[in-house]
Amino acid sequence: MIDTEKDNRKLVERAIIIGLQNADEELFQAREHLNELKELVKNLDIPVIEETIVRIKDPKPKFYIGTGKAEEILELAKELKADCLIFDGELSASQQRNWEKFTKICVIDRQEVILDIFANRAITREAVLQVRLARMQYSLPRLTRAWTHLSRQRGGNKGTRGEGEKQIEADRRMVQNQITSLRRELEQVKRHRETQRKSRERREIPLVAIVGYTNAGKSSLLHKITGADILVEDKLFATLDPTTKKVQLPGGQQILMSDTVGFVRKLPHSLVEAFKSTLEEAALADSLLLVLDISNNQFDQHWETTMEVLKELGAEEKNIRIVFNKIDLQHDPVVYAKVANLFPNHLRISTHTGEGINELLEVLAVDLSYCRQSIKLQVPPERYDIVALAHQFGEIIDSDYDDAGNNMMVVNIDNKNLKKFAQFIVKS
Repeated sequence: MIDTEKDNRKLVERAIIIGLQNADEELFQAREHLNELKELVKNLDIPVIEETIVRIKDPKPKFYIGTGKAEEILELAKELKADCLIFDGELSASQQRNWEKFTKICVIDRQEVILDIFANRAITREAVLQVRLARMQYSLPRLTRAWTHLSRQRGGNKGTRGEGEKQIEADRRMVQNQITSLRRELEQVKRHRETQRKSRERREIPLVAIVGYTNAGKSSLLHKITGADILVEDKLFATLDPTTKKVQLPGGQQILMSDTVGFVRKLPHSLVEAFKSTLEEAALADSLLLVLDISNNQFDQHWETTMEVLKELGAEEKNIRIVFNKIDLQHDPVVYAKVANLFPNHLRISTHTGEGINELLEVLAVDLSYCRQSIKLQVPPERYDIVALAHQFGEIIDSDYDDAGNNMMVVNIDNKNLKKFAQFIVKS
């Protein structure tokens, strides 16, 4: 893999990116994917000196593409003095080795680029562990890339027999042990998250998750609504760690709002698996805000990509509100007509100017109103515990006393908490 230490990564100074147009893909689609790869590579500070697209009928086992095209790319790399080839697809370990042996330069794929970006952006303990696990799983079949002395063998301890153990075998066992250790640590972190989530569920505060394509403005939206100190940058995967903040909606309802890691086309499946504990905020949410960038002409494809990932997480049946961000950057009426046709009930906002944010919160309050209802309670004077629960789990609308000293309360309460007050509810 590319060494993510900055000093070493500067060794890669002249990269050629190669798009792979499959038989069922139009040229413009391959071009869009290649442009996205170029943006991803830019996040690693690797200069792209040339880009090309290769049409493929059937993937070939040796180079993924045919040998004729491989020779053309080799000549191009020699002519431009490139020191790295980056493919917009997933190369197998053997294909990657074949390319490096053939070209004598660094060869990586889209998956490795994304892994390196994730490694640079991970902050919390969980994200760091998840990235390390994904990188180890990716590296395991590629260990031979790191060694040019595989014929060397490590002799056994005194008293052992045999010619010893090859270095690559020792390294493979070491990586497998590290994978096991990382999985164990992640399991501990997951249990800790589940404890936190159960604590939150006891408070029964609705959770709204902000999801969408990377760089659509999810963190910017959470920052605009809450004023929280959140990393907001105009780059892909600017944040990997979910941030959850409390928000008060119009009408006084308290909710938790969480942003999530951005989605991207051709997201490696291993990363979806590795980040499930991060992305499960979406799967467990009461409602989703799916943010799309209206200034990006590929927003419909970004919607499809996001829905594919949500489906894999089992969250596609959630209540989903489509929110188009960056309306301050889009002024084409044709685009707005397309948006209205594809997404009739969408919302429009600008996290930059604040336009549409209040309307979004009002709609969200209506969407979540199904979770709550107003009830009338008759609480005996000795049951202060019930009054305390009403303050803890609900919103007190009105409170008075009848002639017998009972506390007559009107409480706006989450439906999940009704059973706590069942015997004190006054039937209408």
